[in-house]
Amino acid sequence: MHKVYTNIIQIAGDVITVEAEGVGYMEIARVSTRRGTSLAQVIRLDGKKVSLQVFAGSRGVSTGDEVRFLGHPMRIASGSDLLGRIFNGSGAAMDKGPALSQNLVDIGGPSVNPVKRIIPNKMVRTGIPMIDLFNSLVESQKLPVFSVAGEPYNGLLARIAIQAEVDIIILGGMGLKYDDYLFFRDTLQKQGALSRSIFFIHTAADPTVECLLVPDISLAVAEQFALNGKRVLVLLTDMTNFCDALKEISITMEQVPSNRGYPGDLYSQLAARYEKAVDFEGAGSITILAATTMPGDDVTHPVPDNTGYITEGQFYLKGGVIEPFGSLSRLKQQVNGKTRADHRTIMDTMIQLFASYREALEKQSMGFQMSSWDNKLLKYGRLFESEMMSLEVNISLENALDRGWQLLAECFTPEETGIKKSMIEQYWPKTVVSR
Repeated sequence: MHKVYTNIIQIAGDVITVEAEGVGYMEIARVSTRRGTSLAQVIRLDGKKVSLQVFAGSRGVSTGDEVRFLGHPMRIASGSDLLGRIFNGSGAAMDKGPALSQNLVDIGGPSVNPVKRIIPNKMVRTGIPMIDLFNSLVESQKLPVFSVAGEPYNGLLARIAIQAEVDIIILGGMGLKYDDYLFFRDTLQKQGALSRSIFFIHTAADPTVECLLVPDISLAVAEQFALNGKRVLVLLTDMTNFCDALKEISITMEQVPSNRGYPGDLYSQLAARYEKAVDFEGAGSITILAATTMPGDDVTHPVPDNTGYITEGQFYLKGGVIEPFGSLSRLKQQVNGKTRADHRTIMDTMIQLFASYREALEKQSMGFQMSSWDNKLLKYGRLFESEMMSLEVNISLENALDRGWQLLAECFTPEETGIKKSMIEQYWPKTVVSR
């Protein structure tokens, strides 16, 4: 029998406090009110005082209502029945499909023992040259997409969801505008990717506390698929909304704030989610891509700042493109030596010349006289921006490498590129179409 308590001593925002004994941290309770029942989760233990987040919000809760502790953390259904389905932030169906109650797994468990992990060594192809060619995404990697509000980061995630060579896509939406939710749903449905996808969506109109559940639910389901041999890509958007929800709850709990009002355990909260990325030996993998908006394009903001210490690089979305000098995949060296012999040569040469192009642009803007070499760089840079950086470009890695050689041949002589002779003899185009 579950213990029932009727002595709610405090209601603050969506957090209620009750006097109870024998209750565990993160345990789930059912709160019964005149309007019905809703779930709540233990978020703080202070002696006999137990604080709980009410998922549906505390509106309608009174001090005499019943609180029944269920003796276990929150659980979510897992398995193939979830594919093609859309759920809200607490795991309830949004798509008018049946409620699922089989194969339940606890959420918010510990990350995988490092002994059970293997070194990441497989590339996740996306069809986006700025990722595949210059900052390869690796299975079991955890990478944020740093951006500012207004940039097409959700469009980028949707495109990756459609094109990534993985088995399962799990989208965790936090504080999404309803239009953004519909965009994800309609885009994946139109491209035939919805059948291998699972959505957990918290919209801006939903209770704040449900926002905190989305990453844990998404990753708990992903872990079950990965243990069964599936390659899972988890897309989270927007982690700054998740952190703002943490901030709101901590203020309600009257915790001492840290940098810019965020809770002092912000790093630990983020790490607990990102460290779920894993490649299981003899099974599948979990790869995490998470959009993180930077207020005022400030990378020193607590959310991107803490994120950068946890993750293995970042994609920096600026001006509608993935910026080559702000982006970094620290694990790309694990895979780009196994793709094609010229991969690293093209990657290094093109980025080096693009940096020279940026210097030539600055020189031009200051009114300096342009040399013939500067003019070559200007031509190359414009072609690079339109044929490599544009997010409209959708080609395989091999085609991107071939296109890279064509761009170099169109703008420079072999000697000007600094590429070693053996590579030139093998890959330099025999015919060049000048534009």
